Amino acid sequence: MSLEAIEKITQVEAENRERKAAAEAEAQRIVADAEREGQALLQRTRSSAAESGKELLRRAEEKAAERAAEIDRAAQAEAAALRETAGQHLSEAAEFIVGRVVKH
Repeated sequence: MSLEAIEKITQVEAENRERKAAAEAEAQRIVADAEREGQALLQRTRSSAAESGKELLRRAEEKAAERAAEIDRAAQAEAAALRETAGQHLSEAAEFIVGRVVKH
């Protein structure tokens, strides 16, 4: 083999090594970028999920407070109605008791 052919082969092999090293470095950079972007997306997704959870909890608490207020109003109305009914029957009950006591 001639010296020129050997030099050409050596040069081509060196270029191939350089291209392979550059390709490996590029592949590592791409993987690192993808990893970084994936971590950022994961963090954004977690943050968004946390915010959504807080919003759902806030809405649930509002609904629970509204329902508690409705139950309280209904209980107050029922208590008032029972007091009124009891008040109407109070005189009847007193007459009944007095009648029982007087008869015995």
